[in-house]
Amino acid sequence: MSRDQMIRPFLINRDAEGHVRLSVRDVRYNSQGYPLVTAVMQDNLFETVAAARSYARTHFQAIAGQYELKTS
Repeated sequence: MSRDQMIRPFLINRDAEGHVRLSVRDVRYNSQGYPLVTAVMQDNLFETVAAARSYARTHFQAIAGQYELKTS
């Protein structure tokens, strides 16, 4: 799997009400190398993407480059 296709462990997206949500993802690979992703959405609601990133750094020791933003 190339670097561009790597699954980042933190997903930040907006919910239907406009709040920013943070999901923590765990990636395992099966015997054929296919990624199996388990995501756990955090209960906290954030006003901004920066606040969600700060929470991830504080509570999960996230570093730059581990975030994926989903806009929909």
